[in-house]
Amino acid sequence: MYRPFSSGAHSQSLFIDVESTIRGLTQDYSTAFNTGNYEQVAELFTSDGLFMPPHREAAQGPKAIEQVLRDHGEKGYQDLRLETTRVDNTGDMAIEIGRYTVAVRQGNGTTLADRGKFIHAWRRLGVWMMVAACWNSDLPPAS
Repeated sequence: MYRPFSSGAHSQSLFIDVESTIRGLTQDYSTAFNTGNYEQVAELFTSDGLFMPPHREAAQGPKAIEQVLRDHGEKGYQDLRLETTRVDNTGDMAIEIGRYTVAVRQGNGTTLADRGKFIHAWRRLGVWMMVAACWNSDLPPAS
């Protein structure tokens, strides 16, 4: 049976749609975090999703992830900016790589700036949901 040749444009448009979707969800993540909607961020994760912040045990599942996000907010983390630099996907899986900046308000009223990189693993389960998130700073440890 004859099957028409599928052009690269079709494949490219699927890639762009996935990339655009992931980029949009990541912006939803930072907006929700910055407005204190930690539950909304946690709802981006699968039921067994992992949130792996530096210097801390991983949190698994939306309720545990919401609590860790809330803890970060209460410790002064604010003005989170996420910039996606790369999205690779195949089928129902995608990996997102990017950079972040965040301000950390200190108890004495000063603010420290942090910057670094992140990686998010996504799975399409009808909608794209985060399976895992991890980040680390580009700055040396505070003394």
